[in-house]
Amino acid sequence: MKDDISDIADLYNRDSHNEHLRLVEHQLEFDLTMRYLKAYLPEKGNILEIGSASGRYTVALAKLGYHITAVDLSEGLIEQCRKNLAQHGLEQQVRNIHADARDLSNVPGKNYDAVLLMGPLYHLVEEEDRKLALTQAIDRLRPGGILVSAFISRFGLLGDMLKNVPEWIEMQEDVHSVIEMGRDPEDHPRGGFRGYFARVSEIAPLHETVGLETLVVAGVEPAISADDESYNKLSGTWRQLWQDILFEVSTEPSAIGASRHLLYIGKKPD
Repeated sequence: MKDDISDIADLYNRDSHNEHLRLVEHQLEFDLTMRYLKAYLPEKGNILEIGSASGRYTVALAKLGYHITAVDLSEGLIEQCRKNLAQHGLEQQVRNIHADARDLSNVPGKNYDAVLLMGPLYHLVEEEDRKLALTQAIDRLRPGGILVSAFISRFGLLGDMLKNVPEWIEMQEDVHSVIEMGRDPEDHPRGGFRGYFARVSEIAPLHETVGLETLVVAGVEPAISADDESYNKLSGTWRQLWQDILFEVSTEPSAIGASRHLLYIGKKPD
């Protein structure tokens, strides 16, 4: 039986504006993710974005000329996405659809040039649900098409918790549940952020199990842990040079797991 994730929809319905501001804080995550998207997506085409949230990537990709079908579980985030698209005059390039990543039956088309899963997989705590979401996504992807998915790193998470929620360490049952299983205990109360935190070693095999060819697994916040501020305050040449070197080391195996957010890029066989 599929996990009931209505609490996740409720979370984002309550907080759709703050979700949009998240990538204002995590600028390196956004910048490196966009570099990977520009490097691996076709120069033009149709994109299915599953977990489009408030549209930070939707807007950026629409500006590059892509036509996008943007899907999200949260109606509040869909409305926020529409508003953000309207501010940039991009409504005609994007179709918004309300759907669960595990059931795309109301999403038209099965020949997308690329599919993005930039959030759903780290809110699906059951492995079978993650595989189901990937299977649904691959079914809509053309042969040779690109799939991009995002994860939260099980151990990269610790830097963020140390900085922002240091009192979490006193909840030893929760701490060891995350370290050992990648999720909160079964009896943990719902209502807040509930997710699955992945080991780097499991990401490529998960995708390969459902038929994808792995191209890249990267950390999109390499070397900074939770220190967003030091990168955010950079500008001009320094910012570009730091972004260049951090992009260069983002696939270094010894560093990937220390990043909070992880990126997978794969290809559907021709």
